[in-house]
Amino acid sequence: MPVTTPAHQPPQIVKANGIDICYETFGDANAEPLLLIMGLGAQMVVWDDEFCEQLAARGFRVIRFDNRDIGKSGRLSGGGPLRPLELLKLRFLKIPLAAPYKLSDMAQDTIGLMKVLGIQSAHIVGASMGGMIAQEIAISYPQAVRSLTSIMSTTGNPKLPAPSRAAMALLMAPPPKSRDEYIQRFAQTWKFLRAGSFPEDEARDGALAARTFERGLNPAGVGRQMRAILASGSRKERLASVKAPTLVIHGTVDPLVHPEGGRDTAASIPGAKLMMIERMGHALPIPMWPQIIDAIDAHAHQAAAKAA
Repeated sequence: MPVTTPAHQPPQIVKANGIDICYETFGDANAEPLLLIMGLGAQMVVWDDEFCEQLAARGFRVIRFDNRDIGKSGRLSGGGPLRPLELLKLRFLKIPLAAPYKLSDMAQDTIGLMKVLGIQSAHIVGASMGGMIAQEIAISYPQAVRSLTSIMSTTGNPKLPAPSRAAMALLMAPPPKSRDEYIQRFAQTWKFLRAGSFPEDEARDGALAARTFERGLNPAGVGRQMRAILASGSRKERLASVKAPTLVIHGTVDPLVHPEGGRDTAASIPGAKLMMIERMGHALPIPMWPQIIDAIDAHAHQAAAKAA
């Protein structure tokens, strides 16, 4: 039986929540909508094309998009580079960090995109910072969430273990100065985040790095996104109000968002299911796609069946 590729619409840019948002869709336009929200400094293409196609083949209209300040979506201004003193004041003196916008604003971007696309509610899947944004959507716009899947993310609870020093050094490193340096740094970064050897993924890093470079970099935007995370505080108490069926996926060897972040997320949302994946770091390695896609598929379809 021949394998058919689900419909893949080219990227488009629309105005949502007053900002240009670049998005792309895979699958039948009438299928269950599933929105993918990417993490800090990561363009929508980090949701691999094949990953999106495989989800679409399960009966979803898959939508991925560039968050504000990244890729081909609108760029903002202000913020300035994060200073170590600000981080120390936040951590030890609880002095709030200044930020041009917060995760709640990024949640509004997602809701704005859904409105433009005529989508009243969708299955929301977020990775890392995208998981934080997805949580904000589930808290503030419960009617828009058919199901929530939070991957390698956290609640913002300040009592949880911080990222490792090596991970923080990676986040705070000065941006690369050339295309070649960017491609090299990209490969080094993802090798660190995967926390293991994944040759199939490593073989693709160069092409993906070149693609993200060509789509456009915005180091200042990455800094503003980091400020948004730090300025948004803890969602732990508010997560108790989430009604959407929730799946939490986290790797057991995540070097950036400690596995306790996933456990805390699941513990904070009533009825949430927790799936810890052995050997998974802060990435979605190709060998683990079947397990991850099966879980998202089963969770979303189960939620849809209950709602019917």
